[in-house]
Amino acid sequence: MAKADHAITDNAERSDTRLQLVVEGLPNGIDALRTEALAEGYRFVERLVADWMSRKIRFDREGEALFAARVNDVLAGIGGLTIEPVVPSALRMRRFYVRPAFRRIGVGRQLASALLARAASGQGVTVNAARASFPFWEALGFTRDPRCGHTHILSREE
Repeated sequence: MAKADHAITDNAERSDTRLQLVVEGLPNGIDALRTEALAEGYRFVERLVADWMSRKIRFDREGEALFAARVNDVLAGIGGLTIEPVVPSALRMRRFYVRPAFRRIGVGRQLASALLARAASGQGVTVNAARASFPFWEALGFTRDPRCGHTHILSREE
């Protein structure tokens, strides 16, 4: 880990995560997040930016949301919730990414929990997770369900 990454991580461990609902424009720091995601081989932050700029997905329909997670005013992660296009009455976790320096300190869990809290009682939520993040989603209660373009589903009883 680089010296700068140690400084970020040290600061992250000593601070609280602040979540911000993204409405007007993508948050400051999105380019650093995008660069780190691409370096790891993940293109979904790139797709988030492209979809936002083209107005294809703005997370602004009923039940949808996009949250940015900040730690000491540094953009640590982002994640969204949209209407699931394939599974009736469900929502879908989308464009969920936490920078490596901010993983395993609760940032992802807080971000996911805030998004899940927006889902209606009994409303299922799907995610198409990267293999490396399967344990994270499963710890949140998602079960493997590899079909219809997603890898996991969270069934929520009313």
